[in-house]
Amino acid sequence: MTEQSGGSVETAVRPRAAVLAERFPIHRVALVAVAVLVTFGVVTGSWKTIAQGGVSGAGWRTFVVLGIAQGSIYALIALGYSLVYGILLMINFAHGEVFMSGAFASYFVAQSLDSKGLLTRDPIPSLVLLFLTAILVSMSVAILLERVAYRPLRNAPRLVPLITAIGASLFLQYTFSGFFGSDAKGYPSVKALEGTIDVGGFPVSRTQALTIIAAIAMMIGLSLFIARTRTGKAMRAVAEDKEIASLMGININRVVVTTFAIGGVLAGVAGVLFALTFSEVDSFMGFVPGIKAFTAAVLGGIGSVSGAAIGGLILGVAESIGPVLLLTGIHVPATNQLRDVVAFTILVLVLVFRPGGILGTGEPDKA
Repeated sequence: MTEQSGGSVETAVRPRAAVLAERFPIHRVALVAVAVLVTFGVVTGSWKTIAQGGVSGAGWRTFVVLGIAQGSIYALIALGYSLVYGILLMINFAHGEVFMSGAFASYFVAQSLDSKGLLTRDPIPSLVLLFLTAILVSMSVAILLERVAYRPLRNAPRLVPLITAIGASLFLQYTFSGFFGSDAKGYPSVKALEGTIDVGGFPVSRTQALTIIAAIAMMIGLSLFIARTRTGKAMRAVAEDKEIASLMGININRVVVTTFAIGGVLAGVAGVLFALTFSEVDSFMGFVPGIKAFTAAVLGGIGSVSGAAIGGLILGVAESIGPVLLLTGIHVPATNQLRDVVAFTILVLVLVFRPGGILGTGEPDKA
């Protein structure tokens, strides 16, 4: 009787434990705990910083404008990631080097124009020439990457193009480093872009204004191109289903090349804006902005054009304001040096809590 009663108790206890485990799975409990800790840290740090008044209103405005300008550059680069992923379902990790190649090419043109005084005497034609140079070089590099590195592997397992993209990234970095040196090179300044303008009480530098306006114009142009042109409709069809699009007479290779070319154009514009903002270029400058742009694309929803734009702006503002807002109140020194920590923390949190991004499904891609 004792053994039977003990066995019945044991069989009664096990289902209860199994039910509790199903109702409260360990991974969900861990996610809730992480969410609570992150929320507590953000609220506590923000409250202490605001209560102490360590940053003035003018300082906050400066951080916001800087964040929007940086976010605009991230958004332009992120659009390249999203376009390629939407068509081929691959992450082009060499896209940061496409961005770098355009900036580097424009540096040599800017140096030549500056030596002749054209940057000061004729700033508008000079800037147009810089942008055209960066666009042509970045677009050419992007098309060559697609034709040489990615097209032969289009039907290979998805891990193979990913490894190839990383190899192409390293190849471009060290090729530029070998030919032009690994040291940073000062980008000539344009006097017409020096100084600030007042926008609704916000002091905005002219370089930041150019960056924001150019980014908005490029995003609007890309949206109209995808929505209203024949090529844009073909891109959407290929992104939806390649086989059916091919049966409908759409040239898949042409669409893919066009996608890479558009990404190169956006990266070239971003490269010049980045060089004008930070006044230097080097052969490894594409890595960190490229990873941050990928973070922005994931944040907004990889494969979504509007998501890449939104993610870039959110990441730029969070990276500019976050370290000051969260860490100044707890007396952390050199908060600006922790901007990269904020950016990559956002990447980890997005991948953990919402892998699909803001405009995505919230579910990881299982394809």
